[in-house]
Order: sequence, then C-alpha cells, then structure tokens
Amino acid sequence: MAKRHPLQNILAPLLLPLSLLYEAGGSLRRRLARNGTLRQWKPPRPCVSVGNISWGGTGKTPVTDWLLDHASKHGLHAAVLTRGYGARPSTLPLRAASGTPPSECGDEPLMLASRHPDAVVMVDPDRNRAGAFLESTSPPDFYILDDGFQHLSTGRDLDIVLLDKDDVSLSPLPGRPPSNWNRVIPTGSWREGETALKDADVFLIKAEPEEWPALVPALKNRLKAFPKPVFGFRMAPVGLRPLTKTTTPARKPEISNASALSGSYLFVCGIGDPSQALHTVTGFLGRPPERMLSFPDHHDFRMEKDTLNEAGLPIVCTGKDAVKLATLNLAVPVFSLEVSACFFASLSAGDISGVPAPNAEADFETWWNGWLKKHLG
Repeated sequence: MAKRHPLQNILAPLLLPLSLLYEAGGSLRRRLARNGTLRQWKPPRPCVSVGNISWGGTGKTPVTDWLLDHASKHGLHAAVLTRGYGARPSTLPLRAASGTPPSECGDEPLMLASRHPDAVVMVDPDRNRAGAFLESTSPPDFYILDDGFQHLSTGRDLDIVLLDKDDVSLSPLPGRPPSNWNRVIPTGSWREGETALKDADVFLIKAEPEEWPALVPALKNRLKAFPKPVFGFRMAPVGLRPLTKTTTPARKPEISNASALSGSYLFVCGIGDPSQALHTVTGFLGRPPERMLSFPDHHDFRMEKDTLNEAGLPIVCTGKDAVKLATLNLAVPVFSLEVSACFFASLSAGDISGVPAPNAEADFETWWNGWLKKHLG
C-alpha cells in the first residue's frame, strides 16, 4: 500500500506547486519517449515492464514471480532486469543466484533467483547494460523490466501497471486514508500524473475477493479515460517453508501446511504493506501472532539478530525477508510464509469504456498466453 505521511495531507496546499512541477517533468519525459526523442535501448526480444504509478507495495515482485513461474511451466527462458534496490554489487552487471549475499544483489532479486534457477535475474542500475550483456552472452526468450513504468530509457512491448486500492478509491475505505488518485509527489505518492496511464497496456490491482464488488465502480470511474483490461489478484498463502542453520534458499526443504507450526509465534516483516502480510499470515495460521515486528521495506536484519533470538518465539516471515534471515543462523525456528499471486477477477477494456466487446479474456492467464503467442509465436 502506498502510504502518505500525515504532513503531506496537512501541507498539501503549500506543496501543490512542487507537485505540478514534478508532474510536468514526468509528462515531458513521456512526450520525449513517445516521439522518439528520448534515447532508448530497445531489446531485440519482447520486453515486458512490470511497474506502478505510485510508491509502495503494490505487488510487483509477486507478479514477476508469477510470470517467471508461468515461463518455466511453458519451457520459456525469461530474464529479469532490475536495479536491485539497496544492492551493492561487487561487479556490474551482477547475476543474482542462490548463495549471493542479499546485501550484494538485494532481497527481491535474490528471492526471485532462488525460486527460479532456470531464469536469469540481472542486477544493475543501468538495466540497458545488463540487457546488452545478456544479448551478447545468453539471450532469453523475453525480458521482464522490474519497476519499469518510469524507466523510459528502456523500450518495451508491454506495460503492466499495478494500482493500489487507495489509488482508485472514490471515497475512503474503512480504516484507509483518502484516495491517492493523481496526488503526485510531494503532495501524494504518485510518481507521475494520471496522463501517464495512457501508456499502460493492462492494469493489475491487489485486493481480496470480498473487496472486488466495491472496487469495480471505482475502477470504471477512474480508468474510463484509459480503457485497458484490469485484473484483480490476491496473495494466496501456499505453505510454510522452514529455515534452519544449514538451510539456505538454494536448498529449500519442502513446504508444509499450517499444522507445522503450533502455538504462539513472532511475525517479522520488512515490506511495503505489512498490514496485508499480517492479514495473510493470520488467515493462513488461523490466529494472529503473539508479537509482530514491522520494519521499513528492504530492511537489513543483521542488527536485529539479538532481538529476534531473545524473543524466544518461532518466527514467521515473508519470502523476501527469509533470504536475509537465513544468513543470521538464528537460535529459534524460522518459517517463511510462501505466497503466490492468485488472479480471481477481471474487467475488460469494454467494461471500462462502457462498450463491452465480444471474446474478452475472462482471466489473466488466458490474456497473458494470448500476448505471448502473438509476440513469441
């Protein structure tokens, strides 16, 4: 979820001129990219951008994880180009792999590389350099441009844009702040103004199935000027994967069901939307944690080793946090809650525009298979 600081709401009138300047700068870059003035490197193979309009945890990594899993099941070789947030690579470009220190490649690239050894996850702030390196060494079937919606120096064939529920809400949802719609930095969390959404080819929104009916009218209202397919997905828990002193993400034990952990537990997370993660783990285990320690996104847990040991409780964490906690050799049992993006609802471009079209895909996998067939043959 893209959280705004309370001061952004209080100081919004004073910050508005800065937001307008920020938005104008983004719009100029978009125009330069559209007319070909902005210098770009376009991969010679299909390139799919997975990005968002705002900051925060909208689910980009789970969607990329889903795309990589789909590619593996269909015998396709995919490559992810990512800057590796907070990474300090020893060489550039760096291929993330099991055993690579998370501080060197970043937590999300390491998690993706560990889960998908048949894919290539390249870490480099210059994603064009990483792509060119792969083209000269081991070209993939297609590229996934991580957090790529604003990375206009890399050409792409598809823009998958993720939205947050607060991005599109028409009125505040219970327990949530007012809508983020078109509230550009610094008054809000949007990286660009709403006109940037013209470049989106498909929208994805992370929600729970029970929230979908209330989201449909908001999506139709907000996106009527951008009639593209919309697919809803949720984070579905798959099971618990234990970590031990001798277990690394490279040699993972089997996933167990909720019965593998009985009694109290400590939930630890350093992600963009801890409330959603708490909801997921509570629902899966059937009970809330005795304690929860929440940290900023991409948190480095090395300074928390003593605190985690002294808590004296089994730890449940997210997959992204597991790759970092696995290196600490904690004295308490640690379980990674494995989750997967599960698509459950859709709106066609015709539903958004009010002119329903025949043969609209009813689910994301069907839509994605059609796109792959068109671009990969």
